[in-house]
Amino acid sequence: MILSVIAAVGRNGEIGRNGGLLCHLPSDLKHFKAITSCHPVIMGRKTFESLPTGTLPNRRNIVISRNIDLKIEGAEIYPSLDYALIKLLTTEETFIIGGAQIYEQALPIADKLYLTKIYADFPDADIFFPPIDFSFWQETSRETFPADEANRYPFSFFEYERR
Repeated sequence: MILSVIAAVGRNGEIGRNGGLLCHLPSDLKHFKAITSCHPVIMGRKTFESLPTGTLPNRRNIVISRNIDLKIEGAEIYPSLDYALIKLLTTEETFIIGGAQIYEQALPIADKLYLTKIYADFPDADIFFPPIDFSFWQETSRETFPADEANRYPFSFFEYERR
């Protein structure tokens, strides 16, 4: 299995505010959907609760929660990231989609990073991506886009593979 981390990150490592995304970038949402469709996605409970429509369609939704009584229609609940990964050993690629605690646990064992770098500051952000030591990562792809009518901020899609 390839374990991939996918996130949209502000200039200072910001990933969220007030239980939601930093900003609305339709191009990033489309990119996220294209990359993660048909693959399992692993998220923490708070990330799941931030999804506007519940489970993500066309994906195996996995929620990490210490609450063993938690039930979510359309999602599998596991008590830890390790336990969830054991259940997914035979999948081709699995995506970690948040939040900060799950990212922190996944980064040391991830094979790939898909990062949308948003070229803006978000001073009211309250959730941050863990620091990345890029000496362990090789950039394999980059696409940069200016701000436009639909996307308020300039951004780049980066892909990295572990060295």
